[in-house]
This record gives sequence, C-alpha cells and structure tokens, in this order.
Amino acid sequence: MWKALLDRALRRLIVTGSLGITWPDKTTTVYGKTNKITPDPVIQARIHDPDLPRRLIFSPDKALGDAYTDGHLTLKNDDLDGLLALLLRNRQLGHTTLLMDAVRRISNPLQHTLARNPLRKSRENAAHHYNLSSKLYDLFLDSDRQYSCAYFSDPEMSLDAAQEAKKHHIARKLCIRPGDRILDIGCGWGGMALTLAKDYGVRVVGITLSDEQHRIALARVDAAGLSDRIEIRLQDYRDVQGPYERIVSVGMLEHVGAPHFQDYFAKVRDLLTSDGVALIHTIGTATPPRATSAWIRANIFPGGYLPAMSEIQRAVEGNRLCTTDVEVLRFHYAYTLHHWRKRFEAHTNEVRTLYDDRFVRMWRYYLTASERSFIDERLVVFQFQLASDKKNVPLTRDYLYSDTQEREVAERLYPGRFHVQGERQLESV
Repeated sequence: MWKALLDRALRRLIVTGSLGITWPDKTTTVYGKTNKITPDPVIQARIHDPDLPRRLIFSPDKALGDAYTDGHLTLKNDDLDGLLALLLRNRQLGHTTLLMDAVRRISNPLQHTLARNPLRKSRENAAHHYNLSSKLYDLFLDSDRQYSCAYFSDPEMSLDAAQEAKKHHIARKLCIRPGDRILDIGCGWGGMALTLAKDYGVRVVGITLSDEQHRIALARVDAAGLSDRIEIRLQDYRDVQGPYERIVSVGMLEHVGAPHFQDYFAKVRDLLTSDGVALIHTIGTATPPRATSAWIRANIFPGGYLPAMSEIQRAVEGNRLCTTDVEVLRFHYAYTLHHWRKRFEAHTNEVRTLYDDRFVRMWRYYLTASERSFIDERLVVFQFQLASDKKNVPLTRDYLYSDTQEREVAERLYPGRFHVQGERQLESV
C-alpha cells in the first residue's frame, strides 16, 4: 500500500526532469520524462528499506535525510545535489498529494507553538552542535571561523574575503563610535568581537552557550592581546545586564525559537541606550511563517526555527524598537554554503577519522540540502537594523558604501544586475 501511495505522489511531483526509483523488490519505476538522447533517468535512486515509502509519505523531509544518512537510500554516483535539486524545483511547482499537504499544514502551527527553548534546553541545543570537535570546523570554515552567511559583493570572491566583508558591512550598519560598548549575542568563536575591538576601537562583551566556543574565543582574545577590550562570557542573552550603545547578533535568532521572539526583542530594547543601534543578522524565509526542516531540527540544530520577516517585525514593533533598515541577502548564503560543502568534501577522510561514515553522510546531507534550499527555495538572510530612536542612524544608505570600491559594488548591484549574475553563477556550481 505504501509503495503505491508513494508511487502516486511521485507521479504528481516529478513534472520536470526525471527520476528512477529501484524498489526493495528490485523493480524500477521512472518518473518524469526521458528522451531518445538520454533514455535513462537523470537521477537514479535505490530504496533498500521496505518501510521507507511509509515514512516518506508522512514526513518526507525527515525521512529522506534519515534514509540517506543511514544508507537506506543510495544514489548513482552519490548525486545527492542532483536529487535535491530535482525534488525542490518540482516542489516549487506545487504538485503534491493531499496527504502530504495536510501533514505540512499541521506541522507549521505545532512547531511554532510548541518549540520552546528555556535556558536549560538552549544550553543543550548549543552543545549538540557547537561543542563538536574544533578540528571539524577548521576543515571547512574560513580562517576566522565565521559560521554564518558571508557577504559576496562579487560572486568570485574567496570565502575569507567574503567573510571579512560581512563583518565590516555589519560594522557600518552599527554606526559605531570609538569607545562604544557593544554586546555580541551569540559570539561564536569570537571573530566579530575581535574585528570590532581591533578595527573600530570599541569594547565588546561576547556571549555564547557553547563551552567549546567559549574556550576558543577566550584563547583568541588573549592571543590578540585584546583582553582589556573584549570579555567573552558563557551566558544566555536573558541573563545579560546593560546598558550597551550597540548590539550585534549574527546567526543567533535562528536558535531563539518563535515562542521567544517577544522576549528576545524586549531584551534587546532594554539593553540598548537611548542612542543605541542594533543589527540582527538571521536566516529567514521569504514566505509566510512555516515549519523549519524537521530533519535539520532533529539532527543538526535542535530547537532551531527560521522566521518569516512578518514574525520578526511583529516582535520588533511590539517592543517599541524602530526598524531603520532591512536588507535581504538572497544568494549570498548559497555561495557561502557552496564553499563550505566543497571544503568539507575535500576533507571527508579527516572527518571520518574524527567521527564515522554516518557522520560524513549526515553532514554532507546538511550542507547540500542547505545550499540547495538557498538556491531553489525561498530561504534568505535578513539583516535588521534597529534603533531606540529613528534619529540614531544616518538619513541615507550612503554611509554603507563610503569608498570608491564599495560604491562601484553598489552600482553593480542595482538595478537587479546581481540577481541575474547570481542566478547564472549558481547554475554553474
């Protein structure tokens, strides 16, 4: 029965491209269209577990990731990127079954309402991902360990250059003044704090819930001779006392959880001085609110939730903060993830030594699915500039592109040339 239901679902779903499925009983079914020039399906998959069709019907996202990770679904030439591209592009066309639609509609409000992250759970969630071996992150991140979306003013930039550009792009949006006290919520391994203290003459308090990040960030601050200007704390944002002239948070809001957005932005408001400015950088969805990947939440980022712009803005407005600028970075994270994935693939033997084959497959799925989501779905990165008072930031955006190089970049970006170039570039990666 479950094979028949999945067969019906795939016949509705695959309307462009082609997919061949070899079932546990050794029969093969082709979905989509082939032609005389390429008579074989573009993507060929084999299902080894008879129970997988049932799981794919009720939880396609989680079941697919689990099946690849556990080896219950294998692919010709291990073409995971090709499979995910085929599935996501067809899903964008809207052809799914009534049962799958019903499961998706039920999961959205349930996750939004029930996915709470109290302090103890937040610490456990952080430990799950960020307390992994530091050697793992050295294998695929840039030299500064920036584990968030880079800023590619040119798609051909190196990862290190784009991550450096990200930090300075954010610093400009903070409208920093020498001597400002800056709170870095979710400081990671300390890269942003180091850049702000060294290049902008400020004092920074960075907070993290990861013991491993805390240890490494402290060591980096000490090695840089900046202990008098940077304090790294193992602390939850809910426990911080202010005030601060500036607040920056990069890649942290995704871990807060929708039920806590009001509390999070209330804390930002309470910590900011009357002339304060905050910059919140987060992954989000350019759709109405929807459930975040069940597989990602179970295996990579427990407690994670990717907000819609409307959810963020509702919490901002509810806490009397003024939104002074919003930027949507569209393909930048796809470029970033492509660099990470290629670096990860180049070091799979080292990763396998650190962990095992299953971990390699799990992280390959995580990086590949994430990259594909930023290309083929409506995942983006939001940068919200917030202020206690709308007078706290300049009247125009000119200050973001204050030198000749940045102005040339801005001219290339508008009107829409980056979008076209970005799509063309992504098709080749």
